[in-house]
Amino acid sequence: MSDVLLHARAVEKRFGAVVAASGIDVSVKAGERVSLIGSNGAGKTTFVNMITGYLKPDSGSITLGDRDITRLSPREITRLGVARSFQIPQLYPDLSVLDNMLVATACHDSRLSFWQVARRPEAVLRADALLDRFGLGEHRERRVAELPGGVRKLLDIAMALTGSPKLLLLDEPTSGVSAEEKFPMMEIIMNALGMESMAVLFVEHDMDIVQRYAHRVIAFYSGRIIADDTPQAALAADDVRRYVTGTLRTEAPAAAKPTATEAAHAAH
Repeated sequence: MSDVLLHARAVEKRFGAVVAASGIDVSVKAGERVSLIGSNGAGKTTFVNMITGYLKPDSGSITLGDRDITRLSPREITRLGVARSFQIPQLYPDLSVLDNMLVATACHDSRLSFWQVARRPEAVLRADALLDRFGLGEHRERRVAELPGGVRKLLDIAMALTGSPKLLLLDEPTSGVSAEEKFPMMEIIMNALGMESMAVLFVEHDMDIVQRYAHRVIAFYSGRIIADDTPQAALAADDVRRYVTGTLRTEAPAAAKPTATEAAHAAH
């Protein structure tokens, strides 16, 4: 199991009477692309928040490599190699695209200010290389406030890579993007991430995206994991079809045939 990067063991989380996570046991290997699926409130975001330190489990443990991160702060976990992009990009709208990248770079080293990072040629070259990888080089000097939503999404993910993470969590990378733009955008993201050896967990509601880009699918329902398998096997599971994709319907029982007596009455 030396290739296991992340391991959540018997993780539990409650909010009063609501069970947000129950018996969560997940292992993720280095380089894996894992999609988290489930309806709103199923437990996906709670799981991501526990991995990144924004929530603490009531019981169980989470390890990154050989390091227990269960009780660490978000900043400590980030410095150990876990990065995250959000459904709504967390950007500085009045700064340029490049300056956003340099701010993100500075956040990974508390010894350096933004201005110190901006004066380092190697930091600027690294930022420019990431922007080019995501097709954002042409926007380098533009203010973020001027950018369309899809470009902001890509910038948010590019910023998450400035610290060279081991594990990247993406929260609905295609949400708010038109149907025509979803696949081209995911191609850019996955091609860019393919140049890194990191593991990627991404929350997604579009099953076409899930089937095309995930190595594994973990399906949540009511705080539990109801499937953890290849995309084909997970999406074919009855519980996933019933509670997540809605493709399994309970058929109404066939109407009973009338008895001979009932048929005779009906004829009169």
